[in-house]
Amino acid sequence: MTHSSLPRWLALPLLAVGSSAFAQDVAATVDKGDVTWMMLSTLLVVMMAVPGLALFYGGLVRTKNMLSVLMQVMVVFALITVLWAVYGYSLAFGSEGLIIGDFSRAFLLGITPDSLADTFSEGVKIPEYIFVAFQATFAGITCALIVGSFAERMKFAAVLLFSVLWFTFAYLPIAHMVWGVGGYLLDKGALDFAGGTVVHINAGVAGLVGAYMLGKRIGYGREAMAPHSLTLTMVGAALLWVGWFGFNAGSNLEATSGATLAFINTLLAPAAAILAWCIGEVVTKGKASMLGAASGAVAGLVGITPACGSVGPMGAIVIGLVCGVVCLWGVTGFKRMMGADDSLDVFGVHGLGGIVGAILTGVFAAPSLGGTGADDFNIANQVWVQAEGVLITIVWSAVVAFLAYKLVDMVVGLRVSEDAEREGLDITSHGETAYHM
Repeated sequence: MTHSSLPRWLALPLLAVGSSAFAQDVAATVDKGDVTWMMLSTLLVVMMAVPGLALFYGGLVRTKNMLSVLMQVMVVFALITVLWAVYGYSLAFGSEGLIIGDFSRAFLLGITPDSLADTFSEGVKIPEYIFVAFQATFAGITCALIVGSFAERMKFAAVLLFSVLWFTFAYLPIAHMVWGVGGYLLDKGALDFAGGTVVHINAGVAGLVGAYMLGKRIGYGREAMAPHSLTLTMVGAALLWVGWFGFNAGSNLEATSGATLAFINTLLAPAAAILAWCIGEVVTKGKASMLGAASGAVAGLVGITPACGSVGPMGAIVIGLVCGVVCLWGVTGFKRMMGADDSLDVFGVHGLGGIVGAILTGVFAAPSLGGTGADDFNIANQVWVQAEGVLITIVWSAVVAFLAYKLVDMVVGLRVSEDAEREGLDITSHGETAYHM
């Protein structure tokens, strides 16, 4: 199955095999508006990671660990971006394969400014370089998301080594299975427009495994570990929301009506999730919090990510409302049930939000509910396929993460010393402090 043969509601960001040949295809059309939109979308996703995610996470930790979180997010993003060009792009999109690609595009071999990649429309192409760059930002921010689960206690070298292993053996296979030509989940008909499984469930599960394997922070449950700057967290959440328009609408690969559908859904779902989270806090705690509103925004954005190009605006609102409620429970009741110190609630927001969004995509993609599914769309069948994608992602990511953490622990050790943790990672790992009196 080729990208151009996929029905519009199933089509996903794919690279056509042998794209260098398309440079000689006189029928191919490259629109300057599409190129401009993809360059802007890529910039927006970079902004999501640095500074968006970095500030969102940084504000949530204690003062003594602020710079360590900023450093981990920034350097992990940079590391994965380089690895993407070296071999990641090739393994994810370089050729057909059930689980993984090959090394035919390693070091971006054969790609030139004239090389073209497919979009959703027959005969419409974009420069392959911008497709490579756009997908690099997805890989980078996915690995950076995991940082929040083990914040304030993991060695910097361990963070980087784990990121390399998990990116290679978890992110790349899942990305290929969901988006790559011949990928198992793509051919099964799984819907994931912008990364519910590839990005959020994948990262959320790896984070939860890490929280268990590193153990709880010293004093967890006994000492106050309140966020040191909710102001910065709010700024980070706002940057994430703005950048997410590039993340979701950019996944359409063209500046067309499909992008506008993803765009409006990216506006509506987080708005609904904010309201749901705030109402839930009022019901359970008596007050709505700024942290809750910021977390609700991210929860809604996570939930709409797999669905943004295939559900209608009303479906997006419902998904946002459900994610707001479920993720609020995920960072409170569910977190207590699991007993893990997932420092910044990576699984509670990204893992659970991604699962909810992926499953509900199979419901609200139905044309009878305002979605873009085919006339013969079957909700039960699609939900089953979505559930299979969720389950495969959970198991794959968990197994790879477990083995990667184990290997890193044997090579460099996972956790900083007790003295270093008490003093703070800013000083002990980087020799700096975020604030000077």
